[in-house]
Amino acid sequence: MNDMALTETLKLLYNVTAKQPELILKFTSSVPDLFSILSHQKLPSPPLQGAVSSTINALMNMQISDETCPNKARVEQLIDILDLSTKAYSESELEQTATPLLLLLRKIQGKASPDVREHMQSLLLPNEEARSKPLGQGDSLPSRLLRLSISPAQMKLRESISGLFYELSDSNPTTFIHNIGYGYAAGYLSTHKIEVPETMMKADAQGADINPVTGQRLTAEPTNPEPEMTDEEKEREAERLFVLFERLKATGVVDVENPVHQAMREGRFDN
Repeated sequence: MNDMALTETLKLLYNVTAKQPELILKFTSSVPDLFSILSHQKLPSPPLQGAVSSTINALMNMQISDETCPNKARVEQLIDILDLSTKAYSESELEQTATPLLLLLRKIQGKASPDVREHMQSLLLPNEEARSKPLGQGDSLPSRLLRLSISPAQMKLRESISGLFYELSDSNPTTFIHNIGYGYAAGYLSTHKIEVPETMMKADAQGADINPVTGQRLTAEPTNPEPEMTDEEKEREAERLFVLFERLKATGVVDVENPVHQAMREGRFDN
């Protein structure tokens, strides 16, 4: 009964602040208490339900300040919830359940102290070990997030993930491309009309021996041709290419036919 009462109270708080945003400041003092409530919750399976989900939704609407920003331990708990969620839910489910959590993390990183923000970067951005392969391969949280960031159907999810990566990269396009590779960064940069430095695509602007497109260390790239892709990998690459070209066309910068459309029309692409 207590859990039900808590969940309903949190839902009410979310609805009030969503429909009457001018009242948000009146609830600012409750932000530390909401983080405290979340830290004392036993995570259900899957995690984003009940009081956990309702607390995150309520916090998403709140104004996070320097004084109310959570510490490392509480930020790490939020990232742990995100980690478990990306394993437990499908992409379409994550669109609804995980987007509020991603938006909350974006708010937090903007107000976090340097050490907390650095901790967030270490947990969410690909590390140097990941650069032994093209970024996005593997089962780490950053790899899963990178793959989700180019989901062809889940617009809110990919926008939230890419926005979080961009802001953790100091909202700097060069740092952004260095951190996640141009292949993953291109869609966000084009839809937001963010100019890419010309030197970025010629060599890594930060001086590291990194392939700017894949994010892989050049010394780790294979010298032999890549093995033949599986049908599933081909389909995933076709979806990714389709999304990138549609985003590029939407900017109005170029007027070019999507090569996936062209291949389907010419019978060179099997459904």
